Amino acid sequence: MSEIYVSVDVETDGPIPGPHSMLSLGAAAYAERNRNVVLLSAFEVNFETLPGATMHPLTKSEFWDKHPEAWEAARTNPQDPKKAIGEFVDWVNSFGGKVVCVGYPATFDFLFIYWYTIFFGFESPFSFSALDIKSYVSAVLKKPYRESTKRNMPNRWFPKQKHTHIAVDDAKEQGALFMNILLEHTQNRF
Repeated sequence: MSEIYVSVDVETDGPIPGPHSMLSLGAAAYAERNRNVVLLSAFEVNFETLPGATMHPLTKSEFWDKHPEAWEAARTNPQDPKKAIGEFVDWVNSFGGKVVCVGYPATFDFLFIYWYTIFFGFESPFSFSALDIKSYVSAVLKKPYRESTKRNMPNRWFPKQKHTHIAVDDAKEQGALFMNILLEHTQNRF
């Protein structure tokens, strides 16, 4: 069975989990089928904030105050965090086989997902690793990591979706971006 790439995106109220909460989680599962990118399924959920956690002032002023539509979307119908992260784990596990967590940046999104998964008593469906799109781009373009930004990527890699800062939209967008890079880079492998 080929790998299934689960692109994840989280929206939070601060830089680290625990003192701050994950507000929204979006994910999109992609696979390659006959040299085509296939979106298998998407997942989205909003979380109630953690007891005792607070909004980081810089996150509020530098991000949420500038994206009121995304804030409204992230605060619609929030779910109990334990129940919600359990549903996410079940969703990922439903694919069976080899799932790979993909993020942009993976270090931020995976940190929150992994922390919530372990804190609420579940086993991580991704083990303890994730593939970072920017790192992958650095290798593919043979550029230094700091130069492997979106503005230095070929336009042909980008999907037509708009970056909305709504978790599920951004998960789909970055997942399609990754799959386009992967298929082009590995075209002789499939």
